[in-house]
Amino acid sequence: MSDEVLGVERRDHVAVLTMNRPDKLNAIDSTLKDALYAALDDLDAAFPDVRAIILTGTGRGFCSGADVGAMADAIGNASASRAFQRRIVHLGPRLQALPQPVIAAVNGVAAGAGLSLALASDVRLSSTEARYSCIFVKRALVPDTGACYTLPRTVGPGIAAEMALTGRVYSAEWALNVGLVNEILSPDELLPRALELAGEIAANPPITVRSIKAVMNQLGRDLSEVVAIETEINDSQADTEDRREALRSFVEKRAPVYWGR
Repeated sequence: MSDEVLGVERRDHVAVLTMNRPDKLNAIDSTLKDALYAALDDLDAAFPDVRAIILTGTGRGFCSGADVGAMADAIGNASASRAFQRRIVHLGPRLQALPQPVIAAVNGVAAGAGLSLALASDVRLSSTEARYSCIFVKRALVPDTGACYTLPRTVGPGIAAEMALTGRVYSAEWALNVGLVNEILSPDELLPRALELAGEIAANPPITVRSIKAVMNQLGRDLSEVVAIETEINDSQADTEDRREALRSFVEKRAPVYWGR
């Protein structure tokens, strides 16, 4: 993977995406941006064979956001600058739109759009070495890549406002205390734990897992609307092979085998 800006590895029903620009703390330039979109499109099409995704980085960074050098190069060209920024900001919604749950294994700095990518993931596991910053204000930017939506939903409006208005850098312990991450692990434990969790998710019926992710992204709706969506999805899946297998395996006291049908 040394020459690739994005590593893609398949382990059974789990895919591991590793951002690989360690000298830039995995900042997103045009090459990494295009590689991420291509990989996400491929993984979307690979469902249900690929049932869970891990997003991580190499070196000291998870992702430090948009490559400031690339942004600076585009300052004299407003059209190019806007195009570069707009292409990055849709990475957050693209992650959320995937049928597979995404686990962010945050190995290092997660700042700016890097923080947004972690927030767009369904579960966040943190290395003790990770640091978090909603740094946009330091670049004269409003939080983007979906952070204005995902950050207050994750940590609440007060903490979100503090992070966005100050641009401070926060520790992994702080992130755990405010609910930004699910667990803190040593650097050596991070990826094995992410693989363990991804494997646990992938062992469940993939159509149902996809539906759970979709419904949980409906939190902007009121309770009655969500109940209606839940009921509609469960009704539509009542006659799937996976539903029948879930019931049969329970009665037969054995581990289920799901096929995504």
